[in-house]
Amino acid sequence: MKKKSFTYRGVKGKEFCQFFTRKSVTSAVHSGPKATMTNLVTKSSYMLEKLGKKSPKLFAASLPACPLWSNSQQRRNLNVHEHVSYSLLKGAGIPVPKFGVAKTGKEAAEIVRSLGLTDIAVKAQVLAGGRGLGHFKKGFKGGVKMVDTAEEAENVSDQMLGDYLITKQTGEKGRICNAVMVAERVYARKEFYFAVMMERAFGGPVLIASSQGGVNIEKVAEDNPEAILYMPIDITKGISRELALDVITKVGLTKKKDETADVILKLYDLFLTKDALLIEVNPYAESISTGGYYCLDAKFRFDDNAEYRQKELFDLRDWTQEDEKEVEASKFNLNYIALDGTIGCLVNGAGLAMATMDIINLHGGFPANFLDVGGGATASQVKEAFKIITSDPKVCAIMVNIFGGIMRCDIIADGIIAAAQELNLNVPIICRLQGTNVDEAKLRIANSGMKILPVDNLDEAARLAVKLSEIVNLAREQHLGVNFEMPI
Repeated sequence: MKKKSFTYRGVKGKEFCQFFTRKSVTSAVHSGPKATMTNLVTKSSYMLEKLGKKSPKLFAASLPACPLWSNSQQRRNLNVHEHVSYSLLKGAGIPVPKFGVAKTGKEAAEIVRSLGLTDIAVKAQVLAGGRGLGHFKKGFKGGVKMVDTAEEAENVSDQMLGDYLITKQTGEKGRICNAVMVAERVYARKEFYFAVMMERAFGGPVLIASSQGGVNIEKVAEDNPEAILYMPIDITKGISRELALDVITKVGLTKKKDETADVILKLYDLFLTKDALLIEVNPYAESISTGGYYCLDAKFRFDDNAEYRQKELFDLRDWTQEDEKEVEASKFNLNYIALDGTIGCLVNGAGLAMATMDIINLHGGFPANFLDVGGGATASQVKEAFKIITSDPKVCAIMVNIFGGIMRCDIIADGIIAAAQELNLNVPIICRLQGTNVDEAKLRIANSGMKILPVDNLDEAARLAVKLSEIVNLAREQHLGVNFEMPI
């Protein structure tokens, strides 16, 4: 039987793991594939071969600035809605279509009338890609609609607002649409792609440009990598007008070159002043009707390290667009990512967490989450981690895999025991502990009277977790209870 791979918001398990191979933990998992450049991480070797580059990281249009944060404070890079991106671009003097934001159908109609629009785009403000091809839970098709009148805009908006939009990136649950952006529709003659992003491989920002805008840049990178131009930026010099004009010429933009050079310079200035990790404009398009160029869609991502000096910006974070369990985990400095499997995982260290997920998958199981407690977790944090893991009704078994270096195994043991006692856990816990204070940890677990299954070998632990999860899952399907006696 062919094993299916676990997915996270539309990303297959193999690609998900490759995100982490580049140590892109926080950015990759919290952004998911909605960042247009995301999957280029997994294609770097292919790109290098195509581009004929020698450096193993020369083409690395990956998720920007992806450090492994210490456990002292979990990082969740800020993504903002499209209308916020439009406002930031407009404030920087970068041309965007006329637009407004509505939270009711009547407001949408009023925006159409006040802006004098006759050709209108109504866009669901949901932090996920693939909105146009998505559908709402109540049956309405498409998160991006083109209409001609204020009445149509009101009708479309009413069907979007308050409903959950499901796209290839949101999973079955979808994401709530609390607002729509009503914008002037621009018919494009020619479309380009421009982005400024932080790239670890270069230790700084990179300017990326392409003549093939308006389409999935990942597809361009795979099919025609020569169409993508990248230019590392010297942070001491920034982007000069000469450099901007050179990039514009190389991507084949022949009209309004000075105006476009100004746009690139303003994008970089915005990137710096707002502490951005990514500013992506796709497409930057020439209007058929006016001949002018406009930024028709934009994605911004900001560095959480800069929250203290970008308070106004970070106040715009839309918590309704984030997984509730992930938000709860962040309150306890836990790095948690919900997946779609049945085996809960609690591990210290991102690399070990990925290895644990790999070996579970290898033995035919599917991880229900990524959870890294870091190197300085307390027993209380471990208990909270168990609460979050078990709040997922799909979890049929929990696998704990701890290698105690900085992290002490006895602290983990105390947290596991406290969780088992307080939460009345009805799923098996497979516990593999190695390292600092491991003997004391094993003794505490043995004396606890809790049904915690100690296993020293990682491979055996994974096999047992998979088998037990299958038993529990089968019992649940038949509406039966399962009671495990020690030893198994």
